[in-house]
Amino acid sequence: MLLITSEHIPGQNYQVLGTAKGSVVQAKHVGRDIMAGLKTLVGGEIRGYTELMNESRAIATNRMIEDAKALGADAIVCLRYNSASVMAGSCEIMAYGTAVKFVQ
Repeated sequence: MLLITSEHIPGQNYQVLGTAKGSVVQAKHVGRDIMAGLKTLVGGEIRGYTELMNESRAIATNRMIEDAKALGADAIVCLRYNSASVMAGSCEIMAYGTAVKFVQ
């Protein structure tokens, strides 16, 4: 599956199939949350949350790809990510874009 952030795929003709999307809400366990709280006192990267966001993006992307495949897509254009805090220590990541099928 081709994923592209731009609006067009140079040299390709395609039919728009619809929106492809995937999301996940995840939380880290309390131990990591406590360590993250302590890290805010001294500054620096909070690796537990970096890992959480990277893992969440990968899951949301895979779910979006599966959604696009169900539509019969060959690619997703205008790929975007959105994140939101659902509650303390958890986040939602959404991946979305336009599912397209190549035509001759």
